Amino acid sequence: MIKYEKNKNKFLNLISFSGNYKYFTVIGCILSGISAVLGLVPFIYIWKLIEEIIIVMPNFSNSENLIQYGWKALEYSLLSMGIYFIGLMFTHLSAFRNERNMKTITMNHLVTLPLGYFSRHNSGNIRKIIDYSAEKTEGFLAHSLPDLVGAIVTPMAFIVLLFSFNWLFGLLSIIPMGIGFLFLMSMMNSAKESMMLKYQKSLENMNSEAVEYVRGIPVTKTFQQTIYSFKNFHKTIKDYSKLVLNFSISGQVPYTAFTVSVNGFFALLIPAGFLLMGSVFNPKLLLDLLFYMILTPLASLIMNKVMFTSQNWMLAKQSLIAIEDILDEKPLEKSKNPQSITKHSVKFKDVSFKYPGNKVETLKNINFEINENETIALVGPSGGGKTTIATLIPRFWDVDKGEILIGDSNIKNIQEEELMDNISFIFQNTQLFKDSILNNVLIGKKGARKEEVMKALSYAQCDDIIEKLPDGVDTVIGKKGVYLSGGEQQRIALARVILKDAPIIILDEATAFADPENEYQIQKAFENITKGKTVLIIAHRLSTIENVDKIHVIDSGEIIESGTHSELINLNGFYKNMWENYNESVQWKVKSDDEEIVFESEEKESDINDSRVSI
Repeated sequence: MIKYEKNKNKFLNLISFSGNYKYFTVIGCILSGISAVLGLVPFIYIWKLIEEIIIVMPNFSNSENLIQYGWKALEYSLLSMGIYFIGLMFTHLSAFRNERNMKTITMNHLVTLPLGYFSRHNSGNIRKIIDYSAEKTEGFLAHSLPDLVGAIVTPMAFIVLLFSFNWLFGLLSIIPMGIGFLFLMSMMNSAKESMMLKYQKSLENMNSEAVEYVRGIPVTKTFQQTIYSFKNFHKTIKDYSKLVLNFSISGQVPYTAFTVSVNGFFALLIPAGFLLMGSVFNPKLLLDLLFYMILTPLASLIMNKVMFTSQNWMLAKQSLIAIEDILDEKPLEKSKNPQSITKHSVKFKDVSFKYPGNKVETLKNINFEINENETIALVGPSGGGKTTIATLIPRFWDVDKGEILIGDSNIKNIQEEELMDNISFIFQNTQLFKDSILNNVLIGKKGARKEEVMKALSYAQCDDIIEKLPDGVDTVIGKKGVYLSGGEQQRIALARVILKDAPIIILDEATAFADPENEYQIQKAFENITKGKTVLIIAHRLSTIENVDKIHVIDSGEIIESGTHSELINLNGFYKNMWENYNESVQWKVKSDDEEIVFESEEKESDINDSRVSI
């Protein structure tokens, strides 16, 4: 596999993806140029054929070369087409290799990026960038580039022909080409390229909003919010319409002038021909005029090919920039002297962090430690930095200041594979693949036996889920109407964690999408997950973390309170206020004119680990 090296020239960057196959591109372009020159030869023989007809008429039987000229025109036409076809074979081989390498290099780079990159970039959007960009660049290299070479070579040979027969007619013919070229350049400047980029982004936004709108139709119809849900989609349509209108208007005058000029040869040639001939018939001058009338329409095709090829290069260049944006993302730094994990405590030492592109720090001077076999919880208002702390441990991001230690080793000095082997995490949005329950759980531990998977599912309180599925553990999720609720998906994800049996566990709102029944089952499963482990829990339901070893209250990226549940209650601070608000939120009050009926949520005592669950 080739190694991509970026330089300032975008075209060199593009063909570098082809590796040694880039020489096929060169060969293909050379053959395309040769084909373009040979493609002009039939016009000469057609002119000679007409010349012979005029000379011998009306005694056509005296003609000696009519059939020969006809066959010569056909031979050179076929030869030009054949060479062009061979040239395209070379450019396609190079373009296909370029497309493959572009996708492979980009995908190989993606797997080296920190996991946090994928939280900022939608997987569908990444896939679209890679597929769309590779497709556009493949089309340019396979078709547009050899056509562009032919379009550049043809005018050179064309100009030679123009001045070979009659310099005055040649001069008159080249004037419209020069004017057309000036207008063409005005349509291909940096301002138009920038507008083309805006056009592409606007089109992508409109398509994305269209997909979201269609996906959201069931929800919008349920809540009768169709007009409001259409608002964003309507805005992108209006923005796209406005941009296209401005783009079209900006190119209206130059494109019209370009079209008129490259098709305006006859406006100069015919009057000039009549003026030169005057009242005396001149067969030689007439033949020259006929030659230019036959040849000059080719200039319009040449100029239009240059215009459309230039447009395709602009699209290919923007596609290359999108790929380069991914390749410019810095991968995780790898230690030259990797250290092994010997203990499973986790320690934050003076950690500060801000997300890429942000000016404000998300975390400020965070210090805390989770000892081996200890469970701590992070609580606090949304946006305070709890999830950010959790994602820094498995190196979704690297800290800006300070360090994070597992045992005595900085996580930057631990090999990525070893780090991930020692950490299991469950986040709010659980991802299950459209595959069997068995294979979804096996992701936690490659090569595990089916008996181990079944045991993990049982510990994760998934027995009732497996029993109701048509094919048990072999049931494919999402197939034939088989779907799981958010809480059931969380329990399957917990089975993965149990199967993996990592010594460090991170649970970020693991019960966020669970109903009371599923939450109760998940809390029971936690006993099997957290026993003898180093555990970090993030929770908004405070009743679930009353019995942890320590609670840290996070607000605005800082630890403002720390202690056990009872210690924090006695502080009469931020946590106590959260606890009181939480207890109020789990009461339902229904008022009538005569009385007030209060429905209080029951706190059901879990029979495992004294966990308390809000039911």
